[in-house]
Amino acid sequence: MMHVNGEEIELILCTAPAEKADSIARILVDERFVACVNIQEIRSVFRWEGEVQVEDEMLLICKTTTGRREETFRRLREIHPYDVPEILALPVKDGDPRYCSWVRAEVSG
Repeated sequence: MMHVNGEEIELILCTAPAEKADSIARILVDERFVACVNIQEIRSVFRWEGEVQVEDEMLLICKTTTGRREETFRRLREIHPYDVPEILALPVKDGDPRYCSWVRAEVSG
């Protein structure tokens, strides 16, 4: 994992309906839970309540630190419209040190 200059960097992945993705991303950045959110159109296929579902969604790729993970999870659960939102944290193995420093500065300030 990325240990250069402090806390480890993580990606938090979260799917959301298209009409909510921008507002979720803006809240997370405005409130400094994450430094940046990329939003990508995706199609999800999953089983929910015993039936296979196919939904067009947006994937939010959020850049943050290990120290902000739990708070970010909590905030996502508060603002997300799904009963059981997909919220996954992935460690960043390596990255440009300047970018990683920027992420750390944005979520700590």
